[in-house]
Amino acid sequence: MGRKENGTLRARLEEEIATGTLQPGERLDETALAARFGVSRTPIREALQHLAAAGLVELRPHRSAVVSAPDPVRLIEMFDVMAELEAMCGRCAATRLQPEGERALDETLAACRLALEAGDTDQYYFHNERFHRAIYTASGNRFLAEQASILHRRLAPFRRLQLRVRNRMRASQSEHEAIVAAIRAGDAEGAAERLRDHIAIQGARFSDFVASIEQINATRARA
Repeated sequence: MGRKENGTLRARLEEEIATGTLQPGERLDETALAARFGVSRTPIREALQHLAAAGLVELRPHRSAVVSAPDPVRLIEMFDVMAELEAMCGRCAATRLQPEGERALDETLAACRLALEAGDTDQYYFHNERFHRAIYTASGNRFLAEQASILHRRLAPFRRLQLRVRNRMRASQSEHEAIVAAIRAGDAEGAAERLRDHIAIQGARFSDFVASIEQINATRARA
């Protein structure tokens, strides 16, 4: 398998982690993965090493790798940084919004709304990712967009986990509407504040999120 094929395999595993097909704490058996993808164990091992370097997989000596489930404190710290990056994107987007950026925001916002109305968590998650990427692009700052995208991808499995909390999807969409309204109005500080609050894990969300991660870690410990 060449470099391109290795990259494809890595991308497929990364996508399965991000979409929840492979969940935090789940074992990643090299033999089983090799059989599923129709490859030898070598490219699987190489892909897992790359994913471990990105923080998505935890390699354990003499045992199967597992999808990463960092401790709650570490995750909260990462979400705090993500909140500030997204706030910066929102601030820039509010002052630099172009017609194509506004169209992308409207289209992804509408798609999220349809998924919410259908009660489809998977589709909501998919369009939610597109919505946030549209904000990054609308910022007009490519370096900022790149950095936000990197951390966004790193936190994808855990952002998805939040949507399992009761009524979180509906609250998320309401927050999306307020974010777009602020960006469209050119309210830079309002957009930044709304995005920061949208991403940061605090209050009741903190308790729910920590409980979810602790359950994952307990399951992993029994594996």
